[in-house]
Amino acid sequence: MTSTGYGTADFTKWSAFAQTLLFILMFIGACGGSTGGGLKVQRIVIMFKSARKSIKQTLSPKSVNVVKSEDKAMDIKTVHGVHTYLIIYILLFFASLLIISLNNTDFATSFSSVTTCINNIGPGLNRVGPSENFSFYSDLSKIILSIDMLLGRLECFPIIILFSPAIWRKKF
Repeated sequence: MTSTGYGTADFTKWSAFAQTLLFILMFIGACGGSTGGGLKVQRIVIMFKSARKSIKQTLSPKSVNVVKSEDKAMDIKTVHGVHTYLIIYILLFFASLLIISLNNTDFATSFSSVTTCINNIGPGLNRVGPSENFSFYSDLSKIILSIDMLLGRLECFPIIILFSPAIWRKKF
């Protein structure tokens, strides 16, 4: 999987299982230090470890459970930061999907358009596949998808902070 945008096959001819697996990989995206988009592998690992910790804590309330990364206990602020990022990511994704769906395209096209833009993956499915493009979208949709590309490449937090009025009033 690459985020180059090059396509060597028409994904729409693949099985539904292969397309679903491809979408899952699109959301996971790249490794932590990469400029590729997606949620990043390390965040996914932290979320799964945090979920496992919560389940263990529910089953044994008196037990002491910590989320570890590379055999070191993670700070609770880091884990909460990952959860916050996931919530913001999901909210931005679905807000974009709602706006994009105003173009009356099929669900796979709308969903994969937002997925490919916010995760900086490359081609999507159906009308935005490897041999297609985004030209049929309205100007509003193109602006939203462009913003999604910035959010995916630069991460959500820096963009949100950039447009936060509080940061502009703060004196250093």
